[in-house]
Amino acid sequence: MPRLTSRLSVLSLAWLCLATAPAQAALKVLATTPDWASLTSELGGDKVNVYTATSAFQDVHRVDAKPSLVARARTADLVVATGADLEIGWMPVLQQDSGNTKIQPGSPGYFEAAPLVHLLEVPSAVDRSMGDIHPLGNPHVTLNPHNIAIIAAALSARLAQLDPSNAALYQQRGADFQKRWTTATAKWETEAAPLRGVGVVVIHRDQAYLCNWLGLKELAAIEPKPGVPPSAGYLAELVTRLAATPPKIILRSAYNDPKAADWLSERIHAPVVLLPYSVGGTPEAKDLFGLFDDTVNRLLAAAK
Repeated sequence: MPRLTSRLSVLSLAWLCLATAPAQAALKVLATTPDWASLTSELGGDKVNVYTATSAFQDVHRVDAKPSLVARARTADLVVATGADLEIGWMPVLQQDSGNTKIQPGSPGYFEAAPLVHLLEVPSAVDRSMGDIHPLGNPHVTLNPHNIAIIAAALSARLAQLDPSNAALYQQRGADFQKRWTTATAKWETEAAPLRGVGVVVIHRDQAYLCNWLGLKELAAIEPKPGVPPSAGYLAELVTRLAATPPKIILRSAYNDPKAADWLSERIHAPVVLLPYSVGGTPEAKDLFGLFDDTVNRLLAAAK
């Protein structure tokens, strides 16, 4: 009887250990923008623990590689970045200073979105006199939902590669996202049909994919060169130039300084439309679906 009691005690202890063993830890993901954080959460659910390096009110070109970000990079299993040199000023610093071999370029733990899609505005030559030109093309790829669909499929596969025990879940969530996204994209395109051909002024080249997708006609940019603030003389020239072909609206992203857009608006009598640009840029843009819902709604309201 003592031997049987001892054996039962061992079995009970084993079952207790199994019952209290911690669940497999979620993948630690460092997303460079709120858009990639939202997409990763859509695809990974509770199997991913996502930290966003920036907000919709920051210029992603210019981010400080703070010690807190280095610490996040040090423990990350996966970095989800835009690429095409959008984060060139700070991502290499995080990769180097973190010492994390998982997230180095070419490793499975480093994912770039922009190289997966067709990039607009690829320059034939680049020099510093042209402003902040990206040699690989315009990296602001998020504001075309067809790009998001392509990137989502690749990111879902990468999550499964890094966490094969949950591969079926990533596949299921990826398929569900694609179904909902396809339906939503068709709705946005139907609703936005009246915007085709509407003349707009942009501030930075961050709206190029939106204009290309919706058929908006870009008449001018407030920045004389990408990343270069406008001078008073340039703005005065812009007023004269736009008098002949006035825009319907001026587009401003949530992170843009409003001063130049507001100044121009008063003189050419075109409203400034604040667009979220990224998830979190407006109260309505709570996720990727809300981002596009709100963007289309704001454009339609202004175009009327």
